[in-house]
Amino acid sequence: MEFLSRLRYLIPKGVWLKRTLILFGFILLDLVVTVVYCRSPSMEANPYARRFMEIYGIIPGLTIFNLIASTPIYAVLIFDSHMIEYTRHYRDKVEVIIDLAFGWLIAGSRFNGAMSWLWNTSHLTRQTLGFIIYLSLAIPILYILPKNHRMRHDPRDSVPILHEF
Repeated sequence: MEFLSRLRYLIPKGVWLKRTLILFGFILLDLVVTVVYCRSPSMEANPYARRFMEIYGIIPGLTIFNLIASTPIYAVLIFDSHMIEYTRHYRDKVEVIIDLAFGWLIAGSRFNGAMSWLWNTSHLTRQTLGFIIYLSLAIPILYILPKNHRMRHDPRDSVPILHEF
């Protein structure tokens, strides 16, 4: 039973799980598009991913590379989800900064990598579009919808009623 109780620390808490799913959606998009369009490891622009593809083959090499590259991201998300409760008065500011950083560095760069196979434009344009798409998903899912679900107004009462979900 002790093992199962410790497993909960391997899953991000609260909105951090949603943030993790959004980010890993971008990582999966990059993986799938690359697997579909990459016919030879030499076509891959990332030298580390290319090396894994040369050693293990396109699909296994790319999968291993993505698992290795995504593990630190997942670890940071898990750590932050469990530690953010200790920074209550900074929580909103910290989460916004983290979303901006992860949106640009993870979602933007992965979207750039995926779209490089499909869209011949500058890296900055593709990365900026990925960043905007991430924010257009993250802001409603992580900031607007949770507040709407927590607070319901009773039309007969002037005081809002808080509901726990």
